[in-house]
Amino acid sequence: MRILISNDDGYLAPGIQALAEALAAVADIVVVAPDSNRSGASNSLSLDRPLSVQQAANGFYFVNGTPTDCVHVALTGMLDYRPDLVVSGINNGPNMGDDTLYSGTVAAATEGYLFGIPAIAFSQAEHDWRNLDAAARVARDIVLRRFDALAAPYLLNVNIPNLPYAQMGKISATRLGRRHQAEPVIRARDPRGREIFWIGPPGATKDAGEGTDFHAVAHGQVSVTPLQVDLTHKDQLVHLARELA
Repeated sequence: MRILISNDDGYLAPGIQALAEALAAVADIVVVAPDSNRSGASNSLSLDRPLSVQQAANGFYFVNGTPTDCVHVALTGMLDYRPDLVVSGINNGPNMGDDTLYSGTVAAATEGYLFGIPAIAFSQAEHDWRNLDAAARVARDIVLRRFDALAAPYLLNVNIPNLPYAQMGKISATRLGRRHQAEPVIRARDPRGREIFWIGPPGATKDAGEGTDFHAVAHGQVSVTPLQVDLTHKDQLVHLARELA
């Protein structure tokens, strides 16, 4: 199996290094990741400037662009083969519910999916890298599953509790939960006295009931959510067609 690995925390992040080490034992891997932290980049492509690819001493490739740039460049010009799987992560923090719309981790996997390649995004539920070795082991376990019942290609979003491997709960199929709207921006002043704004924290959970990713992770389980890209609101499409007839 040949796997392309990327992330949004940058090629130096502990998460991608742990993921690469875990998967290198079971597959041929190549790592193409951003040169710095690009969290929240979503599915953005850099269209206003050229991109460069460099190779680090550990063999990882890094790009001066977004997670989507990394996978796009790898699949359309850099690699001379088509990977069997695109894997993103392991992210420093959760990507559950509405987070998936902003997540660069999920975006990197989505780019592979858009090219017809199965893809998986991995995130830890907390931001401290605690028990990262266990998360990487869970990621390897999931990569080694065949998922024969899923239509190809598939796009999976995985959130892993920060627990030792032996204490990890079951792997659960979940749906995305929902958050309340984000907290207000944080006003501040730069050194020259100009007003600046920091994006505020995400909203609290709104739908975290049984069956959601939030619920699974809160109960120590590994959450696996199948995603799709079709944004068409099919129910409203019927009503809209009648309005426009």
